[in-house]
Amino acid sequence: MTPPAAPIDPPRPAPTVSPGDNVPRYTSYPTAPHFHPGVDAVTVRGWIDALEGDDEISLYLHIPYCDRLCWFCACHTKQTRHYAPVATFLRSLHKEIETVGLVSGRGRVRAVHFGGGSPTMLKPDDILMLGKALRDQFDFLGDASLSVEIDPNDMDEGRLDAFAAIGMTRASLGVQDFDPKVQKAINREQSFALTKSIVDAVRARGVTSVNLDLLYGLPHQTGKSVAATVAQALTLAPDRLALFGYAHVPWFKKHQTMIDEAWLPDSVARLAQSQLAAQLIVDAGYEALGLDHFAKPGDTLAVAARAGKIRRNFQGYTEDQCETLIGLGPSSISRYRQGHAQNIVATGEYQKAVDSGELAITRGIEFSVEDEARGWVIERLMCNFAFSAVELVDRFGNVGQRLLCEASRLAIGGAGQLLRLEGENFVVPAASRPLVRTVAAKFDKYLSNGTGRHSVAV
Repeated sequence: MTPPAAPIDPPRPAPTVSPGDNVPRYTSYPTAPHFHPGVDAVTVRGWIDALEGDDEISLYLHIPYCDRLCWFCACHTKQTRHYAPVATFLRSLHKEIETVGLVSGRGRVRAVHFGGGSPTMLKPDDILMLGKALRDQFDFLGDASLSVEIDPNDMDEGRLDAFAAIGMTRASLGVQDFDPKVQKAINREQSFALTKSIVDAVRARGVTSVNLDLLYGLPHQTGKSVAATVAQALTLAPDRLALFGYAHVPWFKKHQTMIDEAWLPDSVARLAQSQLAAQLIVDAGYEALGLDHFAKPGDTLAVAARAGKIRRNFQGYTEDQCETLIGLGPSSISRYRQGHAQNIVATGEYQKAVDSGELAITRGIEFSVEDEARGWVIERLMCNFAFSAVELVDRFGNVGQRLLCEASRLAIGGAGQLLRLEGENFVVPAASRPLVRTVAAKFDKYLSNGTGRHSVAV
């Protein structure tokens, strides 16, 4: 099959693109604002029943509590000073694990990810019991990975030992920024010394992969302060780094109103911060992966990227090739071959549904062939900054052919600024890669209907 040399329709005017464009992060397609209640517990039970015996799955566990609320956070979480609500929630989470395990027929687990909220606020005994519950209900592959999002402020020897005991293979530490002025402005005070002590402690327990999460676009950040944070982070020799742009969405997360917008860098400064940080990380010997991840050349994510096999899901970039990701806990989003499904967001309502023996599904979306085709294009752009015209048509037939026409219009109408045809591949030019979310948005058929509000592109 030869990709079309020219669009079927006349070229459109060159698109206007700005780092301040508001577009999705594309950790899924269709994105969550377009989910609907037509996908329910009955639907999802059917999707789980359709899993084949040799299918591999991934699990995500969402712990919806923190002992302090970081003002920059856009995750579903709630601050609690008491452990009783956490203990009550955990009883329901155990019930959900049991229900999903029974429906899936002991699914074969390739990867587990603990997120939140703050998984590291769990008591050591509760961590151990969760690990046992998962292995009681699912069959873990011998080389299954288990990653944990860590707030260094929560960690102690008991929690470190517990996560190591249940098989933690990757620790992902939230750093954000080491500048005290920035930390105070986001209510996340965390010293470099504390962070280093936790990195050393997880490595001492045999954890072979350490990831650090950094943020740019935070209040009071400057190019100088971002560079200083990157320099300190690099002294810890992380295996991976993630460099995210702060998503200021106070209409969605009310606690972000605690951040004075006058303190935030503008879109031009955000872009400069992201480019400076990325260059410093690459200069230190890390490989840039996708939009915002970096890894040592020997890391499994870097190896997968060189082979064109990285994926993008709700946790960001991953080498996990499983087609099924089952989310557990309130607000968790699952992906099945047939579509996406989200758990009930409110923790109390989630607990009622789970305790009654039901799957706690509140909404989702079933994929059409067009959704699958557009999702494939968007994921390839977000992961590889390119997609194969031949593979698109081979996979999706006439639907893929129609998308090639859209890609050709974009390549010609935008004078190759956003997308260009190189041989049989459509490629995002290097200069436009920081704006790849905007490029991906050109293939999002839902975006134009005005549903949902999103963070800026850079």
